[in-house]
Amino acid sequence: MKIDKKFNQLSKEEYFYFIDNYKKYSDFNTLGLYRSICENENLELNDQIEIRDHANTVFEKTFNFYQLKDPKTYFDLTTLGLELTVADERQIWSDIRVNQEKILSDKKIKHRNFGEYSKHNCGHEDCPYNGIMIKQGSSLAENSMHFKSDKNEVSAKKKSQRFKKQRKNKHQIIQDGFDD
Repeated sequence: MKIDKKFNQLSKEEYFYFIDNYKKYSDFNTLGLYRSICENENLELNDQIEIRDHANTVFEKTFNFYQLKDPKTYFDLTTLGLELTVADERQIWSDIRVNQEKILSDKKIKHRNFGEYSKHNCGHEDCPYNGIMIKQGSSLAENSMHFKSDKNEVSAKKKSQRFKKQRKNKHQIIQDGFDD
């Protein structure tokens, strides 16, 4: 069966019905469901929170993975109805970043091409590359995921070259020290 209706046009009762019977529908999309909770103008804030909580009981693992796949949607849903300061927002984003790194290491995933991070998004509306799938590490991958624990390969290469040069010049440096 198919839902044949946009999620952001559903009523509260329809959300509950489709969440409870999601296996019956071939076009059920959990990411679309979660995104629609924030976008649905027919729902009040309390209804949105209630639907989010019900969906999280059914799709808890999927929702937690959205920290990695679609962190903006995850942030919007977790902060529904909360009055946040700038410091609170930064802390939540920091927690999401830590959780992203943890999810990648727990699942032993070596690449970071997920959801929003796998598409070019430079912020310019007229960019011809917007929405195009990109290869990680390419020049178009401007909006990629970075962690504090990441190694800076450029810096490591420069350091290696500097040490190599010092090893080659060691004899010359020692000789210059004796000449003084």
